[in-house]
Amino acid sequence: MFKQFDPLKGKQLQILDPKGKIVNEKYMPDLSDEEVVKAYQFMIYARQVDVKAVAYQRMGRLYTLPPNMGQEAAALGSAMATDKDDWMVPAFREMAAWLFKGVTARHMYLYWKGSEDGNVAEGANFMPSAVPVASQVPHAAGIGYALKYKKSKQIAICYFGDGGTSEGDFHEGLNFAGVFKCPVIFFCNNNHYAISVPRHEQCAAETLAQKAYGYGMPGIQVDGNDFFAVYAATKEAAEHARSGKGPVLIEAVTYRRGYHTTSDDPTKYRTAEEEKEWELKDPLTRMRTFLEEKGLWDEDKEKAEIEKANKDIGKQFKQVEEHPPTTLDQIFANTFEEMPDQLKKQKVRMEKFLRWKEGQ
Repeated sequence: MFKQFDPLKGKQLQILDPKGKIVNEKYMPDLSDEEVVKAYQFMIYARQVDVKAVAYQRMGRLYTLPPNMGQEAAALGSAMATDKDDWMVPAFREMAAWLFKGVTARHMYLYWKGSEDGNVAEGANFMPSAVPVASQVPHAAGIGYALKYKKSKQIAICYFGDGGTSEGDFHEGLNFAGVFKCPVIFFCNNNHYAISVPRHEQCAAETLAQKAYGYGMPGIQVDGNDFFAVYAATKEAAEHARSGKGPVLIEAVTYRRGYHTTSDDPTKYRTAEEEKEWELKDPLTRMRTFLEEKGLWDEDKEKAEIEKANKDIGKQFKQVEEHPPTTLDQIFANTFEEMPDQLKKQKVRMEKFLRWKEGQ
């Protein structure tokens, strides 16, 4: 697949077009109707978790957070194509991938409410959300190197945005992984904006996927709003990495339909016409159309699924608001296996400060 869709030749993998039609049957992944329906249900759930998060934030019940609307297919398709025990190294806009890997809506909301417990999910191999741009890329390369050293069959998948490809961390991570053939999938969510800077103003390359060639690894650009294309490309990339052939770079061309974060105003740097154009390419809309034309979905199922999701989300958010606040011990406990002396001293100073403050 990587040779057939050479990004240097301007080729992008698309299987399901914006109108819900299969346009590349040859590359259609081997998924049953039941699996495809479940994938769509999962995207609905992720969308509702996101919509509710923004609503809760506007009420002052969560802190600033990054909306995910429009990027569900890229996150879910890539996560579904990896194994349960593979490592996920996220940025901060992969909600559907987090949820698929076992992180609950409750965990997500706890995290954006400032609780350390939001970073803990039993049975899920993932790193915490990485807000600094591309800082997680070298971490993923290091995890891949460790997996190779241990002769493990696990791989790592690392997410970052288009702006991340202009950072030094991106170069260092991909260069290291390429040289040592680390089993890592580098997954770029190209949503067209590095905060407010448009893609064409922060990188002169025709595609971001073609950067792979400079690091000696395959690269492929896919329609990031096409669940099937993302799944197919990631599945092949996972097989490539798992077989010892080294890393792969995937560029998923998608669109952030919401704000960069809830403190952002996208009307200052993009037009309503552009937003409308991408609304027509929405990943949930095209998947729903595809399923309806196959007789696997209808309006009643849609309403029932959304209602079911919102009921579950409301229940979990109630638990979040009843959750005890983060303790000082939790703040210091989750960085190192054994706390170094420097942190021990900081913790003592903080304890003294808090005792003094309580006595005021």
